[in-house]
Amino acid sequence: MLKVLVITLMGLLPLAATAEPRLLMAEETGCSWCAKWSEEIAHIYPKTAEGRAAPLQRYDLHSETPNVEFSKRVHFTPTFILVDDGKEVGRIEGYAGEDFFWGLLAMMFERAGIPLDQAS
Repeated sequence: MLKVLVITLMGLLPLAATAEPRLLMAEETGCSWCAKWSEEIAHIYPKTAEGRAAPLQRYDLHSETPNVEFSKRVHFTPTFILVDDGKEVGRIEGYAGEDFFWGLLAMMFERAGIPLDQAS
């Protein structure tokens, strides 16, 4: 009986993992703005409240698309898509520098109702 329960619960783990918020980054080879974001933000993002609330997942725009319910097709790189419960809940198209990125990201989290734990 215990073995059946453990196997059943283990089968649910991938579903729970995909339900957590994450930030997708659509990028492509040769994208200078993607490179600029990587240089300025990539090393900082995981250490921030946003990075802890929604870990970054990068994907190539021209390869396999993540299993997400997008509100519309991605056309530009970089595009940052906030995902919660497998659905897009916010989007930033392009990268105009650090100051704009952090402000837009904060507004996106707020509109989506995803709390940021500032204490961590």
